[in-house]
Amino acid sequence: MKKKIGFIGLGIMGKPMAKNLIDAGYDLIAYDLNEDAVNEMVDYGAEKASSPKNIAENSEVIITMLPNSPHVKAVVLGENGVIEGVKKGQVLIDMSSIAPLVSQEVAAELEKKGVEMLDAPVSGGQEGAEAGTVAFMVGGKEEVFEANKAILEVMGGSVTLVGSIGAGETTKLANQVIVGINIAAVAEALSLGKKAGVDPENIFNAIRGGLAGSQCLNDKAPRMIAGNYDPGFKMKLHVKDLTNAFETSRELHSYMPLTAQVMEMMQKLLNDGHTEVDHGGLGLFYEQLNNISLKKD
Repeated sequence: MKKKIGFIGLGIMGKPMAKNLIDAGYDLIAYDLNEDAVNEMVDYGAEKASSPKNIAENSEVIITMLPNSPHVKAVVLGENGVIEGVKKGQVLIDMSSIAPLVSQEVAAELEKKGVEMLDAPVSGGQEGAEAGTVAFMVGGKEEVFEANKAILEVMGGSVTLVGSIGAGETTKLANQVIVGINIAAVAEALSLGKKAGVDPENIFNAIRGGLAGSQCLNDKAPRMIAGNYDPGFKMKLHVKDLTNAFETSRELHSYMPLTAQVMEMMQKLLNDGHTEVDHGGLGLFYEQLNNISLKKD
């Protein structure tokens, strides 16, 4: 028999992932501060919860998909939070992208109640969430991971245990560092080509099958060429992830000069009002810098 799932956080990623669970036959109770999102889920077949505590009281596995560390702490450990309604033997799977130390702190508090936790951030954006193809990077005990892997496989195309609690979040930070630098490299390279009079689309088609080829190139170059920066993953959320990466790097004395440069590019774009654009909007930074447009003529 499938476990009943409590789902907290019905945003751009959480809502389609919750729908995928319902499509797979899971009973689901949902909560979000956005009443419209909750009502949409109720129409889709979910039960409506009144609070995070209420979620914990009426589910076996609790999933959170929230913006950042403070939100996870408030929802799980705060007043009327998950921790007030849990019982021994439950599992919390946090799919939010937060600081690794916060995951460890939350897990330690839940453990006092006999509740296990997995930190399971994802990569793949809105498109991956809708298609059920996101990549999960999971931290936690192996036996807890194996017991709940099937739930994650409904929502993701890749589900990998990378270590103990906090390891999932650390891996996500590494992912975001690589993605950010890759997107900047794509924009920089296409800008060079455009300035030299070569069509960026021709450059993309010529190099995508070689060593320069990557998922970032395949996803973001066409956006830049089309001038389409509608969000699959918002720039401001990538800035949040890099902020967590720098917080972690400072604690470890790990030097990240390339990431620092990309962060400054993103901060410039946020300052210019591009808070809601896709992180592929780094193309806009290079357009401004080089006084060109990457959009196909």
